Amino acid sequence: MIFLIRSNVVNLPTNVSLNYLWCGGFMISFFLILQVVSGVILSLLYVADSCLSFGCVLSFTSEGLFLWLFRYSHIWGVTFIFILFFVLMGRALYYSSYSMFGVWNVGFVLYLLMMIEAFLSYILPWHQMSYWAATVLTSVLNSIPIVGSVLYKFVVGGFSVTNVTLVRVFSAHVCLAFVILGFSVIHLFYLHKGGSNNPLFVFGGYGDVILFHSYYTTKDGFVLMCWGALLLVCPDLVLDVESYIEADPLVSPVSIKSEWYFFSLLCYASFYSVNGWSVNSGFSFFICFMVAHLNSILRLWFSSSVCFLMKGFNFWFIEVLGGLSSSVPLCNDKNDRKSFGNCTIVYVKGIMGNSLF
Repeated sequence: MIFLIRSNVVNLPTNVSLNYLWCGGFMISFFLILQVVSGVILSLLYVADSCLSFGCVLSFTSEGLFLWLFRYSHIWGVTFIFILFFVLMGRALYYSSYSMFGVWNVGFVLYLLMMIEAFLSYILPWHQMSYWAATVLTSVLNSIPIVGSVLYKFVVGGFSVTNVTLVRVFSAHVCLAFVILGFSVIHLFYLHKGGSNNPLFVFGGYGDVILFHSYYTTKDGFVLMCWGALLLVCPDLVLDVESYIEADPLVSPVSIKSEWYFFSLLCYASFYSVNGWSVNSGFSFFICFMVAHLNSILRLWFSSSVCFLMKGFNFWFIEVLGGLSSSVPLCNDKNDRKSFGNCTIVYVKGIMGNSLF
């Protein structure tokens, strides 16, 4: 075990030209371990009961500094994980890291698993927003042809979100965390097997190297300092007001919103069904991530300069697409939501062509 840690963290040969955009992987690993440790401690005290869960979670902040620290570390840990995820994916698109198919594909599966894990954790406090977000998102399963109703009853455990749903969500949340750890090890295996790319686009990234510690551990520690400052200065910044209201099945919030890291998903906009766009958004979500492999195909047919321009187009296309689709769920007014949704549709169809939709 000590040999593995020294060879993969301390004495890992790393390209000397890496900048702050390359600190995401190590810090995601750190925050993932933090999430598992804090999650195990919180799970020992959590009660998966619709009558007790809300009070149980609130008691974590008043029992003592130890539990307060672990609860907010868990909350801010997932926030920083997704910030680093988006930075990491943006850097991968811009610097062509997706050419390493093993690393990219396993990383994309990790991203999807983290989204599911984050959604499951959002339900557990059983406050007003988490209950109604679970009600809205699980109802989407009913729209699946043929097996939709059966799948909905299997996931929810009945005809609506109840205490049975909460117990199943808690079990799935705990089990999925260890699945994510397993995929993280596979991701690291592929990364260390072929080596990382670098901002100079120099092939054979192990040509000019330094040891990972203490050069890059010090640089990556800056992210840890930002996390600690936000945790201590403004711990409730990422929590909604509805997080302090117990779930009431008879009273829905004025606007049902999920966490910010779900907004960038294009398929999230489909829940608002702007002009019957639900099918198109799911398909374009698939397209906007598969476009990362486009450069690898174009290299067989075009020159490197064309591929370089196409790489920039892919990056900014997905960036603008994520910004437009993120604006849809943030709008409380129905007309504003429809306007942003229409802008997103026009942008996607104008860039990618109406033939795809």
